[in-house]
Amino acid sequence: MGNTINLGKLFGIQLRLHYSWFVIFALLTVALVSPNWSSGVWWIIGIITCLLFFASVVAHELAHSLVGRANGIPVTSITLFIFGGVAVMSREATRPGAEFKMAAAGPACSAVIGGVCFLVWFFNLGMPPPIVDMVWWLMFMNLALAVFNLIPGFPLDGGRLFRATLWHFTGDFRRSTRIATRVGRGVGYAFIGGGIIIAALALVGLAPFGLNWFSGVWIAFIGWFLQNAASTSYQQTELREKLRRFTSAQLMITNFPVVSPDITLGELVENYIFPSGHRFFMVANGDRFEGILTLGNIKPVSRQAWGVTQVKEVMTPLDKLRSVHPSQDALSVLEQMNESNINQVPVVSEERIIGLITRDDLIRFLRSHAELGM
Repeated sequence: MGNTINLGKLFGIQLRLHYSWFVIFALLTVALVSPNWSSGVWWIIGIITCLLFFASVVAHELAHSLVGRANGIPVTSITLFIFGGVAVMSREATRPGAEFKMAAAGPACSAVIGGVCFLVWFFNLGMPPPIVDMVWWLMFMNLALAVFNLIPGFPLDGGRLFRATLWHFTGDFRRSTRIATRVGRGVGYAFIGGGIIIAALALVGLAPFGLNWFSGVWIAFIGWFLQNAASTSYQQTELREKLRRFTSAQLMITNFPVVSPDITLGELVENYIFPSGHRFFMVANGDRFEGILTLGNIKPVSRQAWGVTQVKEVMTPLDKLRSVHPSQDALSVLEQMNESNINQVPVVSEERIIGLITRDDLIRFLRSHAELGM
């Protein structure tokens, strides 16, 4: 997910804020302050309530992440955006039990937070009315978050619980994903239809539960997001399964660009990067490979230092590189790249580099097979 602001790391997991988050933050704050527009206290309470709610969303995603990590599912980042939060996994669960526990952790965390807020609200001990209202809203929003995520629409938590259950009884991951995706798309279309109906009824003064036309539009928008997310998740699952059928040896390139460790970065940029457009280079001294150099290695070096900084000073040496073997399936290669946040890995056989696999090569390979209908 692009257009994000890095907030730092928590338990080794990168926290990010998508720019769309500011939209929902503003809308929620306005909804909480209404109708006390002129009260500075209520504006402060509204902002604090929203910040605490999104902190609880982070806790929801952290619960997923930490349980996932305990079950061998690495999580690289958590991003807050307009619809809440999402944890990015570098690989899927390999067992239905692991996915079930990971999916259940988030709603359970939100339910606990909601329960604690309920106790504080119930035994308010003479707290000022704005504080009591803040706690009530936090209770309501966290319990609503837990219930909403338990809807059996993939890729919501409820949809993942549904898929894990199907997977447990059928033993077929792809079939379970296909069924869960269809249910998820159905839930999305139901939200779209329900939102449109509510918006139409609101315009003639007949909307139920005091909802207005904006509520209907928002529900329809959520439905569109769910339907789109379900389709995208299934496509990603299909692509991952396709990669499982191929090996490193089938996807690697053997004509990778090679440069000397003794040339300067200025020479590299002027004579290799600009003319060819290559974004990475194998570094070799004669017949002996010594490492890999990428644009990421060059960026931290000031342009003034390019003329005196040699490639060997900034390259990633072989002993620090993640490598793969020729018979390794392409899916595990991609997962290894995601976990290490790298875009290329050397293919090593008998302690000798025989090829290179890049993320771009994997994408082109899949795109070519899709265009050929393979």
